[in-house]
Amino acid sequence: MTPTIRPLAGCDVDAVVDLSLRAWAPVFESMRAVMGEAVFAHLYPDWSAMQAAAVAGVVRDAGTRSWVAEEGDAVTGFVAVVHHDETHGEPNSSEVEMIAVDPAAQRRGTADALLARAVEEMRAHGSVLAVIATGGDPGHAPARAAYEKAGFRPFPQLRYYRML
Repeated sequence: MTPTIRPLAGCDVDAVVDLSLRAWAPVFESMRAVMGEAVFAHLYPDWSAMQAAAVAGVVRDAGTRSWVAEEGDAVTGFVAVVHHDETHGEPNSSEVEMIAVDPAAQRRGTADALLARAVEEMRAHGSVLAVIATGGDPGHAPARAAYEKAGFRPFPQLRYYRML
């Protein structure tokens, strides 16, 4: 079933938070495995509470444009876009701040539809550069595949951690 993409409404926030936590649970487990327990626990002492607050904050922010994917009456994914002006480090760009698809709706074109809507918004805004970031760990592999399928090109960057 092809999802309907529509602007996020206030009544969607709880559903978006819930689906994002389900979608990102394996990602955070992958991060735990790659970082090691000590670094992970230091950075994400309660990852689900931190992510829930971050998602709700992003989609409620007046400077962020957000959409949901809907199949029937169920919200199955979301995307949030922010625009940057010429003073930003990546001038005249728009960025996918967050995107998630409920695991029950993955691999059915939902991420493709959300990314297409995000890019459409970026073009309409007049941005000349589209940006999206993700992790290099195994848990983020599906995200990287979706972004590359949508035409984004990766720039490898490494960030190292060590507990003192």
